[in-house]
Amino acid sequence: MPARLLLVLAALAAIIALPFALKPKASLLAEADDTLVIISPHKEVIRYEFSRAFGAYYKKKTGRTVRIDWRIIGGTTEITRYLSGEYFNAFQRDWESTGHKWNAEAASAFANGAIKLPADPAQDTTAEAARRAFLASKAGIGIDLFFGGGSFDFIGQAKAGNLVDCGVIQAHPDWFTGASIPLTVSGEPFYDTDGRWIGAVVSSFGICYNTDSLRRLGVTELPASWSDLTNPKFFKQVALADPTKSGSIAKAFEMVIQQQMQQAVGSGEATDATLAEGWARGLQLILKASANSRYFADDASKVPVDVALGDAAIGMCIDFYGRYQSEMIRVGDQPSRLQYFTPLGGSSVGVDPIGLLRGAAHEELAREFIAFVLSVDGQKLWNFKVGTPGGPARYALRRLPIRKELYAPEFAPFRSDPTVFPYEEAKSFTYHDAWTGPLFSAMRFIIRVSCIDAHDEQAAAWRALIDAKFPPRATAAFTDISAIDYATAKNVIRPKLKGSTPLAEVELARQLGDHFRAQYRRAKKLAEEGK
Repeated sequence: MPARLLLVLAALAAIIALPFALKPKASLLAEADDTLVIISPHKEVIRYEFSRAFGAYYKKKTGRTVRIDWRIIGGTTEITRYLSGEYFNAFQRDWESTGHKWNAEAASAFANGAIKLPADPAQDTTAEAARRAFLASKAGIGIDLFFGGGSFDFIGQAKAGNLVDCGVIQAHPDWFTGASIPLTVSGEPFYDTDGRWIGAVVSSFGICYNTDSLRRLGVTELPASWSDLTNPKFFKQVALADPTKSGSIAKAFEMVIQQQMQQAVGSGEATDATLAEGWARGLQLILKASANSRYFADDASKVPVDVALGDAAIGMCIDFYGRYQSEMIRVGDQPSRLQYFTPLGGSSVGVDPIGLLRGAAHEELAREFIAFVLSVDGQKLWNFKVGTPGGPARYALRRLPIRKELYAPEFAPFRSDPTVFPYEEAKSFTYHDAWTGPLFSAMRFIIRVSCIDAHDEQAAAWRALIDAKFPPRATAAFTDISAIDYATAKNVIRPKLKGSTPLAEVELARQLGDHFRAQYRRAKKLAEEGK
């Protein structure tokens, strides 16, 4: 047989054998004594390490095996929409099964956390009766836990009634002290006092950049603040994620605005005027960063990956995505070309929580998992190096544990980030919920209509401004935020979004989108005229 034919046959045999060689030794759907169902935005590396570690812990404690059925449907925003829809269907079935008629009043009230129930159920209206029945129900959706994402979405799910007390605070009161898991840090809540959600890991927000790309673009000073995203040298080189798809990324944009508000307030008292000034500065910074952007990714984890590859030079990201990707591409002891930093005074330290869902079919197992995640052993997985005692087996997660005990000096040799102390970093920034918290959804909407929907016109205008060296009238036209200023956001946009039908929201988006497209075209024309 000719040698060439033998080589071809050998290659074909290798191709056929490869899938069998790479086949996991244990099936992900293998039978187990117990099953836990978790919905999560967490990436595969986190799911792997917690599945492995909890499985070993559970086997040792109970002698039983456990399989975690992870439900992955997208970011936190997609998850919360899914949960709301599933509980709507579940409670409708429960309501009708008890002889009640399902109507618009019951549908709009059962998950409305603003409804105050009278002491006497006999006095309930239909809306109040539906709300009371839901809060007393075991309406389930076939999912036990919600794990990961920002606290904003967990707070919303708790208010709706979709999350219930997991019992961990009562079972382990010594964990919930200032020496371990504090209630709040610099204005950010770290757990719900009713036990409906608890922070599992802390996170902040910042910037990742590619040192090779910076040299290629002639950027000699390393980025140090949010405003570096607006550097004209980064035109079409900024990677951003869509805040309407990711609650965590929406929080990052909120940090930009909050920092500008704090600078506007200074050492004085916050007034409507100073808050409005800071809101305007923050939005203008976001407009410019958006104009520099290549895209708004649906998945927040895409940003550091693309920056690491050089497809973008710089981007806004969640801290652990930046640190993890930096770790993944580092070669030997050399510094990684992907670097991450949190701007000094530019981000609060918040939490990614975990919570028990109403009607969980595997409630006791779910409680066991929450307790494991919050235990010292569970917390080691977040930031210990691979192979260290109690650390991850395969992936360095590069996340920061919520338990303060893990920052003790004796753990420093085992930590991937031994010089990062989030509780110290938090002292440089205080989050003021009253300033922007009520406008969180409105802010997401505003970024969508002014940046994402009108991005082509925005980028074209920014290119013209760069070429013309930012003439004053054109620049002022580009950064005009009168249609989305603080008063308008509070008094017009927020109420319309809160009380609108989907069609009304679409119409508002169309109006503002058209407004900003026209605004950017006008700015472009002025720039081309040198005005």
